[in-house]
Amino acid sequence: MDMYEMLFNGSLGSAFPLPINEPFTFKMAREAGISRRRLGALLDTGLVRRPIKGVYLATEVGDSLSTRAACLRLVAPADCIVVDRHAGWLLGAEMILAPGEHLSLRPLSLFRPTGHGRLRNDIARSGERDVKDSETDEIGGLRVTTPIRTAWDLGRVRWPDEAIAGVSMMHRLGAYEPEEFLAGIEQFRGHRWVTTLRGIGPLADGRFESPPEAVLGLHCHQARFPMTPQVEVSTVTGEFVARLDLANEDLLAAVEYDGAEWHSSPAQQAHDRERRLDACREGWLVEAFTKSDLFTRTGDADVRIRRLHHQALRRRGRRLAS
Repeated sequence: MDMYEMLFNGSLGSAFPLPINEPFTFKMAREAGISRRRLGALLDTGLVRRPIKGVYLATEVGDSLSTRAACLRLVAPADCIVVDRHAGWLLGAEMILAPGEHLSLRPLSLFRPTGHGRLRNDIARSGERDVKDSETDEIGGLRVTTPIRTAWDLGRVRWPDEAIAGVSMMHRLGAYEPEEFLAGIEQFRGHRWVTTLRGIGPLADGRFESPPEAVLGLHCHQARFPMTPQVEVSTVTGEFVARLDLANEDLLAAVEYDGAEWHSSPAQQAHDRERRLDACREGWLVEAFTKSDLFTRTGDADVRIRRLHHQALRRRGRRLAS
């Protein structure tokens, strides 16, 4: 089957020289007779995707924990521990990899136990890390940090936005209790960026449905405007109206994040407008934010959150305390 037949059928087909249901590396593709140009064309057309750096997979295979493990096994040395974002990904956390990871392909998070030295290649972000045996699991033949250890590690980074997003996505797995997570933070006293972990630890929440929602929640906290994730709005007779990303039920004010995947088409935008109008008819103030509002230097999320807070307070005849 040539390239045009593949495009027509939307599948690699049986003539593809590698097993369609298994991941492969560029070296494996080249040895099977697939040129760099042809592989690039398969990527461009969407028949093949790169789930992680250095690994390719037929798009039709879909996603599963076993598939993720098979991808990592191709590039992870036997004595390495999968940590941080890629540990979360392997454990099943959704949206744990960086936005656009499938395009930018950041290095894999692979570390060796203390005393084993670091990896030296362009695929992995490596080093040595002191991890207890009790803090690792085995998934598909790979050593990976446990969900709670992964969450502690993801919270110990420089930027609070990145920390709260990673920890919240780990909380969503439900593999440990948030109280257990908080109780274990002090074991990292003196470690790098532990102050970030302490700061975002009580704010991380498994009810955030995406990393940007978690970041938006952090901005609300920093603006001293407390919000609860995933609040349902109903009429006085109990009829469901809408579910809001983050809301303050006392002041009837809410903020939402409109990601490109679920909120960019005309039909999706029309649905969002109608849903928010319904909430407004029930007395709610709703402010929507996008990627440019939160993640660019020109974004004005903080200003708009404070303005919404003032507006909500004025309706109640109250003022924001100085």
